Amino acid sequence: MPAKMSLDEKFMKAALKEAKKAWSIDEVPIGCVIVQNDKIIARGYNRRNIDKNTLAHAELTAIRKASRKTGDWRLEDCTMYITLEPCQMCAGAIVQSRMKKVVIGAMNPKAGCAGSVLNLLQMAQFNHQVEIVHGIMEAECAEMLSSFFANLRVRKNERRRSEMAGEKQSK
Repeated sequence: MPAKMSLDEKFMKAALKEAKKAWSIDEVPIGCVIVQNDKIIARGYNRRNIDKNTLAHAELTAIRKASRKTGDWRLEDCTMYITLEPCQMCAGAIVQSRMKKVVIGAMNPKAGCAGSVLNLLQMAQFNHQVEIVHGIMEAECAEMLSSFFANLRVRKNERRRSEMAGEKQSK
């Protein structure tokens, strides 16, 4: 008999669904949901390339929607589920929003700011610290990102070969 799915897994699955939306529009597949009282109140996925906007990260989109839904910038009783450890910009926004807790799928050793490179979410110097849970559905989250970037490399190599073939024909 399969084990009962935890709430963290349930909500991380919802974040993965958002990440798939990003992938479907050729964005880095990062997804996020914000939960209040065991209900999803906001969703977000990466749209940086589509929107041509540095700020179009999954977390910022979800924070904006959650604030609109709650009518407050303070999200003190909310939990964010994110498929990839947040960058410094998003970690700062999470602290500023007074988010209670962040549940992270995969860590980001190159740019993560919830423990990998830095831990902006739990700096004692700030007036707010965020509880962190790592590794919920980590394999699924990491695999989606790995597959996306492997696919991207293949497409870039194919494009390069095609351009080189075109140059040889024109000579």
